[in-house]
Amino acid sequence: MKYFLAGIGALLTSAAPVWAGGIERAPQSLGVMFEKGNYVELSFGGVSPEVSGRDEPIFGGRETGDVAKGYGFVGLAYKHQFNDNLSGVFIMEQPFGVDVAYNPADSIAFGGTQVEVNSTTYTALLRYKFDNNFSVHGGIRGSHADGNVTLNGAAYGALSGYNVDLDGAWGVGWVAGAAYEIPDIAARISLTYNSPVEHDFDTTETHPALPFNIDSETTVKTPRSWVLEGQTGVAPDTLVFGSIRWVKWSEFRVNPAALVGTPPAGFGVDGGLVELDNTTTYTIGVGRKFTENWSGLASLTYEPSTGDDLVSPLAPTNGRKGISLAAIYTMDNIKITTGVSYMKLGDASAETGTPDVARAKMEGNDLWGVGVRVGYSF
Repeated sequence: MKYFLAGIGALLTSAAPVWAGGIERAPQSLGVMFEKGNYVELSFGGVSPEVSGRDEPIFGGRETGDVAKGYGFVGLAYKHQFNDNLSGVFIMEQPFGVDVAYNPADSIAFGGTQVEVNSTTYTALLRYKFDNNFSVHGGIRGSHADGNVTLNGAAYGALSGYNVDLDGAWGVGWVAGAAYEIPDIAARISLTYNSPVEHDFDTTETHPALPFNIDSETTVKTPRSWVLEGQTGVAPDTLVFGSIRWVKWSEFRVNPAALVGTPPAGFGVDGGLVELDNTTTYTIGVGRKFTENWSGLASLTYEPSTGDDLVSPLAPTNGRKGISLAAIYTMDNIKITTGVSYMKLGDASAETGTPDVARAKMEGNDLWGVGVRVGYSF
């Protein structure tokens, strides 16, 4: 029983979607390293967001239509227990991504604006558990990402028609943390630091006003983060868990050469393609084992708005709150988790930079997501 409870708090993370900061799709959780013995898992699912609003009256006040596209995700994790103290973990996931498009037939302000960003990360780490219930973990993380952005619509003025292609590139970062456990009551607290991962993208920029394509290199960092996670048994077959996650989105900047360059050689856009504010996300939940085979989880998530109503049209929400539910079926060494999430996305006003004024109001938005995780212990 104590081993079942020790891993239950991490189950929702790979069976439910994330929308942190507007572009984060997975929480980069290391919960798999606390599984008992050797363990392998496969996770997959899909998310259906709805993000819409209305142009400001200066652009006719038309409805934007739904600008956020649905997406799928897949993950793979493997843990190997070398001995009583040392274990190793490999994780493949897709933590960051964006797929936003404004239909020209709907929005006058942003019609034709679209962004697609994809990423896959590979994390390899070791965990050493001391005899006093303390443990340390750390390793490296490789990330491959690419992106394509088009800025279009009346809100962009002379910049309308701009396109930038960020060719696929690799980056490397690292992970480090520590944990303390009390196995008899399934208690654990862990703290993990995820470093920035820097990518150097081969970049091509085009615009009707440019006589030729502008080729350059753009350096982009994924944001660093701190994650504090905890759980404890509170009654027979019952566990509570929670987490606090801080992400430094302010260091995620995309500044292609021509876009931020000084006119007439560049467009002189202050702030580049996107400016995001740092976020703190809180999660609290409870897990309960009902029978030898069936268990359930429920959690609440809250990410407060950053306080600035003006956001990028490429990530047009601000804050979120939601609920996730999961059912777990265990049979011998196999564990199947099915999770569903509903998130209410915070209202925000899309703007295009100087001057900092609203161009469209995005409100009443949400998302549904479902995920499945299949784990096998051996």
